[in-house]
Order: sequence, then C-alpha cells, then structure tokens
Amino acid sequence: MPRVTQPTPPLEEILASFTPGTLIDRMGIEFVELSAQRAVATMPVEGNTQVAGFLHGGASCVLAETLGSVAAYLHVWPGGLALGTDINATHHRSVRSGRVTGVATAISLGRTLTSHEVVISDEEGRRLCTARITNSVRAAGA
Repeated sequence: MPRVTQPTPPLEEILASFTPGTLIDRMGIEFVELSAQRAVATMPVEGNTQVAGFLHGGASCVLAETLGSVAAYLHVWPGGLALGTDINATHHRSVRSGRVTGVATAISLGRTLTSHEVVISDEEGRRLCTARITNSVRAAGA
C-alpha cells in the first residue's frame, strides 16, 4: 500500500530540522516553497561559477538534488529518511549573474522511491537546466 504524504509542516519547522552548516548554506540556497509534491528555491550565481564565470553545472545539480531530496524527505515526514540514488541533468543554456530558481515537481511518490523533475531557470524565466532525481525513502520506524 503506497504511503500517503502527510500535510506539509510550516517552512520554519522544516528548515529548523536541517543540520546546520550544510552545502545548502555554502551555496546560498534559499527555500521559497516546500512540499513533497513541489519544492522551490533560489540560489545566487555569484560564488557558484566555474572558471569561465558561468554558473557551474555542478551547482545546478546541487540545487536540483537539494530540492528533490527535501521534497522526498517531506514525503516521509516526520522522522523518515530520504537518500538520493540517481540524478541526471541536461544543461540548456548558461548564465553569468543574478539568481536562479529551481522548481521540483513530483513525478512519483512511492513507498520506497520518489522521483522529481527539477527545472532551473534564470531571472528572465529561461530554462537553464532540466534534472531528474530519484530518492530512496524510508518512513519512520521502517
């Protein structure tokens, strides 16, 4: 029997449950909306660039994995566990400045696996990257 996602707790409660000093902080990721079905966050380009000054593809993957993993975590909230098992990304265009926004949308929220599509866009709404992340999830006590 598939697990039914619990109502999403307040954003402040979710953020308070995170371990401090993570890559989320170092990358400057700021959450806008969080639920198992949809997660949204922004990240600055500055400080997350490759040597030519463009947003690093790995930074896009960090944003995508963060969004997909947090959404998966909320699928098994409270007390569950979500661990990324696969991520792939296609980079469509580059950007040198501003903030990017990632939107993760659930593809499948199962009992043991979740999958999310993550679209990362620039401030003009142009798609920079499309990623898909799969997480292994375990409910509390499982």
